[in-house]
Amino acid sequence: MEREKRNDMSFSRKRSFTFGAYGGVDRFTCGDETRPESAEKKPLGILDSASSESKPLLSTSCSQRDTELFEIIEKLQGSRIDEQRCEFPLPLKSQLLTIGGELPLILPSKLGGYWIDPPLERLVDVSPTSPHHGLDRENYDIMERDGEARIYQEFFRSRYHHSFTATDPSLGPLVLSVCLEEEENRLRVILRMKECSLHGVFSVSLFPNIPSAVDLAKILCDRVTASKFDVVSYLKAPELITAFDEHRVSPNFKFGVLYQKDGQFTEEDILSNNEESEEFKEFLSVLGETVQLQGFTGFRGGLDVCHGQTGTEAVFTSFRGREIMFHVATKLPFTEGDPQQLQRKRHIGNDIVALVYQEGQTPFLSDLIKSHFLHCFLVVRRIQREEAGGAAFQLSVTAREDVPLFGPVLPDPPVFTDPSQLREFLLTKLINAEISCYRAEQFSRLELRTRSSLLESLQTELFTRSQCMMGDPSLHSSSDGVRGASEGSGGFIENFKRAIRVRSHSFDTLSVPRKIVGNSSQKFKPDRDGESDKSSASTDTSGTAELKEQTSPQEET
Repeated sequence: MEREKRNDMSFSRKRSFTFGAYGGVDRFTCGDETRPESAEKKPLGILDSASSESKPLLSTSCSQRDTELFEIIEKLQGSRIDEQRCEFPLPLKSQLLTIGGELPLILPSKLGGYWIDPPLERLVDVSPTSPHHGLDRENYDIMERDGEARIYQEFFRSRYHHSFTATDPSLGPLVLSVCLEEEENRLRVILRMKECSLHGVFSVSLFPNIPSAVDLAKILCDRVTASKFDVVSYLKAPELITAFDEHRVSPNFKFGVLYQKDGQFTEEDILSNNEESEEFKEFLSVLGETVQLQGFTGFRGGLDVCHGQTGTEAVFTSFRGREIMFHVATKLPFTEGDPQQLQRKRHIGNDIVALVYQEGQTPFLSDLIKSHFLHCFLVVRRIQREEAGGAAFQLSVTAREDVPLFGPVLPDPPVFTDPSQLREFLLTKLINAEISCYRAEQFSRLELRTRSSLLESLQTELFTRSQCMMGDPSLHSSSDGVRGASEGSGGFIENFKRAIRVRSHSFDTLSVPRKIVGNSSQKFKPDRDGESDKSSASTDTSGTAELKEQTSPQEET
């Protein structure tokens, strides 16, 4: 008993289970708010050792099951804390504090895995008075996420056309659309497969007769082995097909904004900043307008606009027909006693691209912020002009090594003196950065699974509803079950959640019980602003996707 009391006095367990970029995070601290190294590395092992002597011996099977359970728990939770922590190597820190002169904005990680633009060896003269190259605004073009996503909307929906479905033994579900453009005397064809969509235009004079759906599909892809396509007769098929084709297209973006003061080397230091300098406020005004979240009607980027649980203010802007919400760390809720500031990191850690504003000469480390989603950082440092009364901004970019390079190209030197030009360059660069990050390996795999699931749902719905139109009453009930699989677009992650909801319907049809959270009388509403909030992807898989649009930020994010 005395030993157990001492254990209770030595350790107090604070549980903060937060869904976000890291899944569940279970924090374990000491009673004096200090954390031994052994407890930080293996919190579950300490709990086990504290009570292992008082437990009776278990059977072999029970011990094996318990061991497997603890291994799973430790994998899902125990290593998360270490994943979120990152410090500069101590020798490097001491060198940075003693070296004078100009220091680079970004330093590479000692583990590698990131590229930096401009490279460190190119940073020779970055003074605001040096000659500039590459500041032509005509080159500030926004990349296309999917160049062929709007072909069906543009060339098919306004014309008479036919669509067909099939299930190929090797390629899986196929959806084919064919349009005869009589004025140009040509056939336009789109074949949708799990991997991609193929688009082709053929002159009618090439064929003695109009080819069949099977022949057209084989012309576009010689791997097609399906022997028959079923015609789509469902009247609302164009709406469903358009929604699938444009499921990757979203006019909304959200980016994190970090404030790094001079001498701040760790993630905890940066996320704990609460005060905003006048220079930082001026920089935020370049990005957009500071808005009140209460009652905000624009794209909210996962922030709470009803109860104030994600702060009272945010920075928002519209740019070239796109709405952008910035998750500014200093405006997100600050939690006393939480050095990791998970309430802030749950938003910024779920962004794909983040902007770092530096005051001083302290460099930013490429992998300083640990996150499964963050793939790219744009770092901006305020530097003084040689002439009095002004300031300039120096830029640098770092991203994971599997993220392709993206434009616009940084000028040489990468320094901006005009705030309006800085704004246009930054917003274009941020948008292109996110689009380019989707081509990284992690997101490419996730996109492929999402597209495969959505295409399977689309093909099933088109076939089932077409059969219903032909008078098969036995399919009415099952066709209602897949409704919504292709409704609307809202970005890649939002459609991943939609695919998960469709897949979870199969459990309902098998009468497998699912946990429902909240008021069951509330009905699911489609996402109004189409935001791609990544942190709710994990909660949707546990059966709470139907409640995503409720106002509580815990359910939204």
